[in-house]
Amino acid sequence: METVEKIKQLCEELGEENVVKAIDSFVVLQKELSSKKGEDFIKVSILGFVEGILVSLSTKHKNEKITELLEEVRTKRTELEEKFRKPKIPLFENP
Repeated sequence: METVEKIKQLCEELGEENVVKAIDSFVVLQKELSSKKGEDFIKVSILGFVEGILVSLSTKHKNEKITELLEEVRTKRTELEEKFRKPKIPLFENP
């Protein structure tokens, strides 16, 4: 995922090498589950994880790149989550 690579690069710039390792470990773990859960489900999971990391980084570092990446991740995650939402079934329909 290109977005995850951007986040890892930003973490390296900020001196957060341990965060890069955590991201790599999480991504590898999730990719192992992709055959069972489905690729889009795994992407949502990874995006949710890196979103949390970006929120944490935003409290520790004042950097515009964090804010930009956070918006990008939230948008992508929201778009993918739409695939998993069940359509609303109207309980009462007016004929």
